Amino acid sequence: MTALGPVTRSRRPQRRYVPATLALVVAILTGFATSASADHLKLGNEGVYPPFSIVDPNGKLTGIEPDWAREMCKRMNADCEFVVMDFKALIPSLLQGKFDALVSQINPLPERKAKALFTIPIVYNPDTFVVPANSHYAFTKEGLHNVKLGAQRGGADLLYVQRVYGDSVPVVLYDNPDQIRLDLLAKRIDMTFGAKINWTLELINKPEGKDWKLDGGDHWIGDPTVPEAERGLSWIVRKDAAGEVLVKRMNVALESMIKDCTLTKIRQKYLQISVLAAEAPCLGKTP
Repeated sequence: MTALGPVTRSRRPQRRYVPATLALVVAILTGFATSASADHLKLGNEGVYPPFSIVDPNGKLTGIEPDWAREMCKRMNADCEFVVMDFKALIPSLLQGKFDALVSQINPLPERKAKALFTIPIVYNPDTFVVPANSHYAFTKEGLHNVKLGAQRGGADLLYVQRVYGDSVPVVLYDNPDQIRLDLLAKRIDMTFGAKINWTLELINKPEGKDWKLDGGDHWIGDPTVPEAERGLSWIVRKDAAGEVLVKRMNVALESMIKDCTLTKIRQKYLQISVLAAEAPCLGKTP
């Protein structure tokens, strides 16, 4: 996983003591969170999930989500910096307080919702199988018996495959999708299961993807109790008082970005596929 190197903390001015309850009320009324989430925010991202996040040759984190996050921070009047690490480390690091918000899209699994607060959905990106073009798999435990599947460590895709197919499907674990793609092309694994938009762009639509196809239909791997119209992936913060204030601020900014079509304008710089039903009013209006 590409990293951006060590993060330097900015010096913060001394603050007078304010009772916690009063500070929280003031934060909500003024639109600013207290402590770490006031003027300076650290945002976690994986950096290797094109087109949603990429570290460019100059070491800058770019892509749809980092650019969305920069715009969100501007609307929140917050100074934000990114912390880039392997996806599998992102949620544990957030919960340990190593950064304030995770701005890589997260599936709302019940076990995650128990520990973290989710923003409004920002991406709908169903999962599907990537298989050889000449294959004819039955996507059942019997049909995939002993079919070697590549999956990302710590990802919701892995949990879904394990829950639905159990031990029938042998899984090979990787740190990022690039590693999975290389082993697919080298025929060291038979298939993978992951985000439809990403695999379409990063393999199927490229010359090296001519021998591969998407198959098995679209799968929602988040919380099955979420109504279909409300499904999507989100960013997350810690489930505490400061997190409650921060997620409200983030939602206000994100909702305004959707409404004034800024979210769509940024997305179109990298991707010509709509990622939210809420983008519909903006389509055809943005360059």
